[in-house]
Amino acid sequence: MSRGRPLLHVVAPAEAAAADADAAPALLDAGVLFSRYSRYVAAIAYRLLGRDDEVDDTVQEVFLAAVRGLDSVKNPEAIKGWLAAITVRTARKRLKRRRLRAMLRIDPDPDYDTVVDASASPEQRALLARVYELLDAMPTDLRIAWVLRHVQGERLEDVAELSGCSLATAKRRIAAAQRQLEEAFDV
Repeated sequence: MSRGRPLLHVVAPAEAAAADADAAPALLDAGVLFSRYSRYVAAIAYRLLGRDDEVDDTVQEVFLAAVRGLDSVKNPEAIKGWLAAITVRTARKRLKRRRLRAMLRIDPDPDYDTVVDASASPEQRALLARVYELLDAMPTDLRIAWVLRHVQGERLEDVAELSGCSLATAKRRIAAAQRQLEEAFDV
């Protein structure tokens, strides 16, 4: 497993790139915000959730929360990070609900094959399916920190900020998740 490099290849469109300073005031419009960042939010949600059956609902929840909090945005250039933080919080709630539904055996068994890029080899597909199966069994905070770091490719400081914890806690969570994965793979 690579450290700090994305394992999945989800292409974020040009609209998801950081906004130009000239376009910053327009980002305070909900429609512009959605059109510019919905695919970026979907990519983060997809990576965190590991399945696509909840991504559309997650994106809607994120933008509903964003529209409600748009008035509190002081720095329009920070909107991308702000949306990422909302996405992480929303995904955390969904992962906790999913865990409860799994314990109650309400949901069908997940299909992890759709998580991997279509160009991946059968071995890569099997490996990533197994990784997401193990992530589903992991505590939510460990999973989120590990995915942000090793799948999303975020810097440690950004993992801590997005996870709402200290840098030391983020490092501990990533290390704990990494240990669990290595134990499962006998590394």
